[in-house]
Amino acid sequence: MAPKRVYEAWKGSNKFLFRGRLIFGPDARSLLVTLLLIIVPVIVFCVFVARHLRHEFSSYNAGYAIFVVAVLFNIYVLILLFLTSSRDPGIIPRNLHPPEEEFRYDSSVSVDIGGRQTPSLQFPRTKEVMVNGHSVRVKYCDTCMLYRPPRCSHCSICNNCVERFDHHCPWVGQCIGLRNYRYFFLFVSSATILCIYVFSISAFYIKVLMDRYHGTVWEAMKESPASVILMAYCFISLWFVGGLTGFHLYLIGTNQTTYENFRYRADNRINVYNRGCLNNFLEVFCTKVKPSRNNFRAFVQEEVPRPPPPVISREPEPDLGGGDPRSKVEDDLDIGEDLLKISQRRNIEEIDEDIRSRGSIGPPHNTSEVDSVLGSDRRAPTIRSEARHSSEGRSESWEIASEVLSNSNVTESRSYAASKEVRQKLGGSF
Repeated sequence: MAPKRVYEAWKGSNKFLFRGRLIFGPDARSLLVTLLLIIVPVIVFCVFVARHLRHEFSSYNAGYAIFVVAVLFNIYVLILLFLTSSRDPGIIPRNLHPPEEEFRYDSSVSVDIGGRQTPSLQFPRTKEVMVNGHSVRVKYCDTCMLYRPPRCSHCSICNNCVERFDHHCPWVGQCIGLRNYRYFFLFVSSATILCIYVFSISAFYIKVLMDRYHGTVWEAMKESPASVILMAYCFISLWFVGGLTGFHLYLIGTNQTTYENFRYRADNRINVYNRGCLNNFLEVFCTKVKPSRNNFRAFVQEEVPRPPPPVISREPEPDLGGGDPRSKVEDDLDIGEDLLKISQRRNIEEIDEDIRSRGSIGPPHNTSEVDSVLGSDRRAPTIRSEARHSSEGRSESWEIASEVLSNSNVTESRSYAASKEVRQKLGGSF
């Protein structure tokens, strides 16, 4: 399988022509509309206005200059449009992996994996960088897996992070950023000058018709309706491209972008990028355009597998009562049985000592009563086996332990009552 080139495996929404030599936005079709809005009025102007003004000046061929200027200036505007829409606006290449040096583990948010609490992998959403002696917060882009440089933003239409992002212009079908902002402004301002030129020459032609036929304005407008249409079209266009030119003159003078102006207008933030009006204009028009960070015609390099980031697992806290539930039940039963034997052994030793001290005086005692006491010791294993048999159907081990302890207490109370009764009978024999 032949290796792919970068433009063929591009993850953004851009469209490429001539094997990656030209890059456009996903809405590049709107560029055709812009071309028609520029070319068609100039053609109408040359055919119906400029052609009739070739011999209207004292110098016989001076009128040709009107025609030539219109054509050349129109070509200049189209070249600026081409440079704006068909070049990399300043796209930052995506990372294949998040930057590992920014990883951190949050122990407060953990995931249970194989019985162990593993802290979840967290990523700081912002970090601080210094710009002209001021701290600026930059954000992390989940799509491109990088921290955006200052003044960079992710275009949702092109799906790319663009340096010094100004806006996405649908009229040129491309993002406006660091590498094409200069050409965008020159395109808009040149289109404004072209509108003024066509409007002025069309109005001049109406004046020529009035002088030629010694008529009124209405008669001249009827003689050349194309001039009237061009004047109306240029007047309307001037509100758009003229207003846009004035707005961007203000942005350049204050070193702002359209995105920053609309987003942070109400925040009253200090503009850390403002270097003074003159230096701001020099920065836009007199600095060298940075080379593109992307080589769209290069072959895609195979991704080298990287080791996974180290996972810091947190050992579970020791559980004194943890482990297998069945073994825990057996331990509780053993503890209960030991307590029962200790209590019973103590009572039996007291009874035997009492009998030995008094056996030489009184008659023989009722051995059935003593056997009843001693029988309680023999019944202990039965209690244990019954309790263990009943614990197999229960899920909570502490309930089994409480049952065993209660049984041991009952047995202890019975043995104590029996010993007390024997003592009373032994005392009555004296």
